[in-house]
Amino acid sequence: MDRLRAVEREYSRERLSQLTYREALAVFTGLWCEAVSLNADFPGDWQNDLEPDLAVARAVNGLPPRS
Repeated sequence: MDRLRAVEREYSRERLSQLTYREALAVFTGLWCEAVSLNADFPGDWQNDLEPDLAVARAVNGLPPRS
């Protein structure tokens, strides 16, 4: 399984590095549309998703919890 993942990563890296800006944008747009079709709330309130990460960052950096 690890070998397959390595081959897929290498293929993706080689293939995607050759894309023009327009082609890359088309890939991004397609992926975005797919995400929206799978989850109607996508991208949702991204700030709510960040709160746990910020809480950990505050703790790691010795800052007080958010008040």
